[in-house]
Amino acid sequence: MTRHLLDVDDLAPAELDAVLALAGRTDLPPVLAGTGVAMVFEKASARTRSSTELAVVQLGGHPVYIQEHEVGIGVREPASDVARTLACYHRVICARVRDHGTLQDMAGALDAAGAPVPVVNLLSDLSHPCQAVADLLTLRDEFGPTGLAGRTVAYVGDANNVCRSLAKAAATAGMAVRVASPAGYGFDAEEVAALAAAAAAAGRGGTVEVVDDPKAAADGAHALYTDVWVSMGQEEEAVARRRAFAGYTVDDALLAAAAPDGVVLHCLPAHRGEEITASVVDGPRSRVWRQAAHRRTAMRGILSWIVGHGAGAPTLRPWWEGGPR
Repeated sequence: MTRHLLDVDDLAPAELDAVLALAGRTDLPPVLAGTGVAMVFEKASARTRSSTELAVVQLGGHPVYIQEHEVGIGVREPASDVARTLACYHRVICARVRDHGTLQDMAGALDAAGAPVPVVNLLSDLSHPCQAVADLLTLRDEFGPTGLAGRTVAYVGDANNVCRSLAKAAATAGMAVRVASPAGYGFDAEEVAALAAAAAAAGRGGTVEVVDDPKAAADGAHALYTDVWVSMGQEEEAVARRRAFAGYTVDDALLAAAAPDGVVLHCLPAHRGEEITASVVDGPRSRVWRQAAHRRTAMRGILSWIVGHGAGAPTLRPWWEGGPR
C-alpha cells in the first residue's frame, strides 16, 4: 500500500523515529536514481524549494519545480487529474498548497488509480510535517537523540499549521508542549482534546497544554518557538492580528523565563520587532539557522523513508494501462 505524508500523524511513533534516523545519516543510498520528483508550489517558499530540490538531487533524483500557473489546480483541472498526470512521470509528488483538501484529493486519486506514487505535504493550511521533522532534528542536536522525552517546548503565537504539526511531533517524541495564543487564535477545545489523546496514544509521556499567558508557557521551557503573526494570504488581517498579538513577542524577558539551557526556534521568515526581537533571533540561544539547515536533512529522511515504504507491488504493465499488478 502506498504511504503518503500529509501530516506528522500519518507516521506511527516508530516510523517517525525511522525518518529521523534516516535524516541523520550521511550515507543514504540514491533511492531516487533515474526518477523525477514533482514539486508543485501554489505558494512560494525559499526554504522549502531549496531544501526539497537539494534533497532530491542528493538522493539521485531529478526535481521538477511546478508553479501554480502551470497546473491551475481547481481552475484548469482538478487536483485529482493533476496528480494522475504527474504520476505518469514522477516517483514522488511533493506539493505546497493553500487548501489541505487538495493534498487529500491528490492522494485519494492516486490510490484509486493504483498508482504507487506517494504524496508529500510541503505545507498546507492545516499542517507542515516537513518543518516539524526539521524541528525535532534541531532539538535532537541540542539535547541528544534520546534526550527529548520529558523536556518542554513552548510555542508562543498563532496556533497555525506549523504549531499543529510541531505539537503532534514533539508530543510523539515524549515532550510536553505548551501553546500560548491570544483569544481567537488558539486551538479550540476539541482540537486540544484530539492532540492530547494522540500524545497519550504515542505512549511516551508527551502532553499538549494550551494557555493564554506567554510567560506561563515559557516558564522553564527547553525551547521557545514562534512564527510570524501574519502569514502569506492573511495580509488583509495584518492590523487586527498585530493588535491581537501584542504582548506575545518572544523577547529577552520571555527567554529569561525559559530553562537556562533553553533554545529559540523559528520556522522563518522572521519579522524582527513583531513576533520576535532581533536580540533573540540573532542571539546566542537561537538555533534558527541550524533549524533552517535541517529542512534539507529532514527532506532526505522523509523521501528516503517514503520511497522505501511507498512502493506498490511490482507491476507487469504501467499502472495507467490497467491490467494485472
